[in-house]
Amino acid sequence: MTKLLLKLFVKDYKNTNSQSVRTAYGTLSGTVGIIANFLLSLSKLVIGIMFGSLAISADAINNLSDAGSSILSIVSFKMSSKPADREHPFGHARIEYVASMIVSFLILSIGVNLLREAIGKIINPSDTDFSIVSVIVLSISIVVKLWLYIFNRRLGKAINSSVLLASSVDSLSDTVSTSAVLVSVLVLRFFSLDIDAYVGILVALFIFYSGAKILNETKNSILGEAPSSETVKAIEAIVARFPEALGIHDMIIHSYGALHTIASFHVEVDGSKDIFKSHDMTDNLEKRIREELNIECTIHMDPLVTDNERINSLRADTQKIVSGIDGRLCIHDFRAVEGESHTNLIFDICVPFEMKQSDAEISDAVEREIKKLGSNYFTVIQIDRV
Repeated sequence: MTKLLLKLFVKDYKNTNSQSVRTAYGTLSGTVGIIANFLLSLSKLVIGIMFGSLAISADAINNLSDAGSSILSIVSFKMSSKPADREHPFGHARIEYVASMIVSFLILSIGVNLLREAIGKIINPSDTDFSIVSVIVLSISIVVKLWLYIFNRRLGKAINSSVLLASSVDSLSDTVSTSAVLVSVLVLRFFSLDIDAYVGILVALFIFYSGAKILNETKNSILGEAPSSETVKAIEAIVARFPEALGIHDMIIHSYGALHTIASFHVEVDGSKDIFKSHDMTDNLEKRIREELNIECTIHMDPLVTDNERINSLRADTQKIVSGIDGRLCIHDFRAVEGESHTNLIFDICVPFEMKQSDAEISDAVEREIKKLGSNYFTVIQIDRV
């Protein structure tokens, strides 16, 4: 069904690197969501009012909010497709993150309101009537919502859209909550126990949890996240094709939406080689990363001394000392500046954020061990948290 809808309504649907195709994906998802959720909401609201079920009515309101979220999704895709301008040189794609956050707030507010109503019904009980019609409507709703989850998830993964992935999570939570409502209706029918209000509380809490989860994920996107391991490995694999690149470090990746990613890193090169050839290598490397990964990359060259046995030995000894303190530590940008009375060993240490030792504690520990190599060795250490 998903593939059929894409073929019918999205021209050149396989070209997901096209902004127009992304917008068409978002419009399709939003349109399907509006139609499906409006019909579900209307049918549940009628059934909930007719048979006095708070849980069904609450589920109807939740579906109506989902239709509103679908409208927001369409608007956000239209806005994010605007080209870059002087005020927004990196484009408008991050508007999707803002839209996802708005969706999460809508979900949270609905959860709070439903929780208040459910508690009110427990305090002031009212009878709930059983109806086979309500069972049918709820069963259809579960099937439709499960399909919407799969539909939005596939579209969201295809174009790497936080809005569509948030919509898929919302649909999945609706599937679970509607299943809970159906259980309460069946319990009333077969056991004569009216647990409608209590199920309403569970539905409200689950909706609240889903909204909080989406809010947290969106918050991370807005604040900035570490690059995925897949992206890092893909860049490293391209660098590995260039034998002139002796190593890379200090990689930073910024995402301005699914189609606009900017990266920078340092590449180590042989300092004795022709600088113009090394520069040409970095140009080719930037081009390869742009063509294969669609990432705009800026590369800084770090020249290394590779033909000096003494410096090579000091570098190896320093790496051994650093690794001996913690196997997760490594060095880069190693230089040795020799003077008449002492030698400065200058290098950076990559330290995982998870290490509890402070930067000063790590530097002091490394310096103590290096002093064992010779009292005339002094260290100039830069700690890089990675």
